[in-house]
Formats: sequence, structure tokens, C-alpha cells
Amino acid sequence: MSRHTAPDQTLLKMPSLRAVRSFVAAARYQNFTRAAEALCVTQAAISRQVRELENFLQTPLFKRVGSAVELTAAGSIFFDAAQLSFINIAQAADRIRDDFGNVARRSLTLCCSPAFSALWMSHRLPSFFSTNPNIDLNLVTTQNFLAMEPGVSPDIFITKLSRVMEGYISIPLFCDVIYPVCSPSYLEKHPEVGTLDGLRRDAVLLNLSPYGRAQVAEHVDWGVWMAIHQLDIARNSKDSSHFFNANDYNMLIQMTLNHQGVALGWDHLVRPLIAEGRLIRPVDEQVVLEETRHYLCYRENRADDEEIQRFRDWFTAECDMSVTL
Repeated sequence: MSRHTAPDQTLLKMPSLRAVRSFVAAARYQNFTRAAEALCVTQAAISRQVRELENFLQTPLFKRVGSAVELTAAGSIFFDAAQLSFINIAQAADRIRDDFGNVARRSLTLCCSPAFSALWMSHRLPSFFSTNPNIDLNLVTTQNFLAMEPGVSPDIFITKLSRVMEGYISIPLFCDVIYPVCSPSYLEKHPEVGTLDGLRRDAVLLNLSPYGRAQVAEHVDWGVWMAIHQLDIARNSKDSSHFFNANDYNMLIQMTLNHQGVALGWDHLVRPLIAEGRLIRPVDEQVVLEETRHYLCYRENRADDEEIQRFRDWFTAECDMSVTL
């Protein structure tokens, strides 16, 4: 005897997707005529599909207000869920077309930290786009490279992990060079921070906490940086300036630019701000971590793709240029 598949109750409870699409358009534009124009159908078709959905749900979804329509309480609940589902479906379709479809344009998905994105990538990307107009970039930022969201498969990682995951080729880049930075105005008002001991005692230290960075073995904060220079910030008196912790490096740099204290600057991130005169090094001392490299990791199964090669060549050239400046 042949076995019959049991009815799928979830699918049986689903209304017509065509009816839901018409409902979402009508709810978005609050007008059946505009919804019909957006979907290239007639107003009668929109009305018919909405009526079918209301019959299925056994409740009105709209109330008329003059020539417009407004969602009922039930309609608002259904619209929130339906719109999110349609957005997710559309985004999944875009990813599939980009990854598997035969499209003229090419795309790459990059993954890096929020700080690297804001302070390194943002002002350099125009040079990439100007020479690669047919390559689109999708940038994903994270503090935890080992726990990517489902459906996110970056083509390229820029990270401190030499082996971010299986199936990627890693190119070593520059090492970390770390030194204090503040605004010229802050140094002018607090000349005492122009020495290491003055930094320890009198500066408002803006500190990058390790929260959310468990995947990176080492972490340099003010305590570590000072200890390397034989100073202990734990010995500060109760009259010392306050100490501010945050795990958002972009916020710390913005506070530094706003003359609120002294932060540790990672050279590859803050050098452009120093070149512009917006930040300054109050002391000459620095820490160089020769063993702590940054890496460009790209998918092995796309190693021969032209867009991967072009981005890799552009990125490594930019890194070489920034190191020699």
C-alpha cells in the first residue's frame, strides 16, 4: 500500500500569497488605486484580493476614510508580519540571483568590524568604486566573526583571525601599532597629558573594553598599554580624572574628536584623522604588536573570480600605501 503524506497544517492555514501581496501594497499606500498602480493591476483586482483575504481571516482589515483606507487593529497586526515576511523573501531572492544567477553586475559580500568599516573602509571605498563600477559591495559588520547569522556567507573577511573558518584563504596584512590620541584642543587645555605620567594621573582615559571580543586572544586597553610602559593606572588616587569604558570604538573616537579625553589609537584607523589635524599624539610612546596581524580572508572556491581578485589587489595596495605614508 502506498503511504499518503499527512496534510501540512501550517501550509493549509496560509492565505493566498497573491492576496497577501495586494493587501501589503494597499496597506503601504493606504489607497487601493495607488496599490494597483504599484503592482500593475487593476483596482478591482486589489479589491477582490483584499476581500478574499478578509474572508479567509474572517475579519475586516481596512476601514474607509474618504478616498483613503486605514488599517483596522487586525489589519495592523497582519501587516507587520506580512511586510517583514515579504522583505525577507525579497532579500533572499536577491542573494540567490546574485550568487547563482547570470547577471551582468557582480557583487561581493564583505565582513569586518564596525570600527574598521567606519574609520578605514568608508573614505577609501570611492577609489574602488571609481575603478570597478560593475562590482557592488554588501558590507556586514560584526564584533564576533565566529558567529555569523544564518544566511550570511561573506566572500571576504577583514579580521585579526588568521583562520576565520574553513574554506578561506588568508593573506597577512599589517600589524597593530597603538598609541594615545586626543584632539589638539584637549592637549592645549591639558598640557600635563604630554607625558606618560601626566596621562596616567591627569587625563580622562577613554578605554576600549573587551566585551564582545572573546574570539580575539589579546586585547590592549589602557591598563595593558600602561603596564607595557611600566606604569600602573590602578595606583591612581581618588582625585584622578575619571575613567570611561565602552566596547564601541567608534564612540570613543567620536568622544576624542569632541575633546572629551584621550583614547588609544590603532594606527591604521586613526592615521587619517591625524593627517587631517583633527587628532594629535600627546606623547611619542607607542606599542607595536609584531605578532598581531590583520588578515584578508577570501573564499577558496571563488579564488579565481575576477571580482575577488580585483578587490584583493585593490585592498592590499591600499594597505601597502597606508603603511608607507
